[in-house]
Amino acid sequence: MVPHKTARGGAAMDRLRTFEGIPHPFDRKKRMVVPSCLKVLRLRPERRFCRLGDLSSEYGWKHGSLIERLETQRKVKSEAFYKKKTASKKAKSQALKSVKLSGDDQAILEKCGYA
Repeated sequence: MVPHKTARGGAAMDRLRTFEGIPHPFDRKKRMVVPSCLKVLRLRPERRFCRLGDLSSEYGWKHGSLIERLETQRKVKSEAFYKKKTASKKAKSQALKSVKLSGDDQAILEKCGYA
């Protein structure tokens, strides 16, 4: 619970940002898992829990299907982006392997710290 009536709690509520799905600036970022926040580690097995989407839909939220559709579109785009990224990384590594440098060029690169 946040003490929303105090100045400190009001400032905390102003800093809070919530989204439905993953908005544009964050959909290209790398996702991370915070192990200390996993449900498996935080809740005891006999404890009951609920998901926010299930709770919201019970109380009248009607945009669950829209979010699912947008999430599937995002996953398709993300998969295409990842395939393109891995292909370019593979092509770059192959190009770096196939480059032949002369001794003078290699010495210059080592002097600058690139080799």
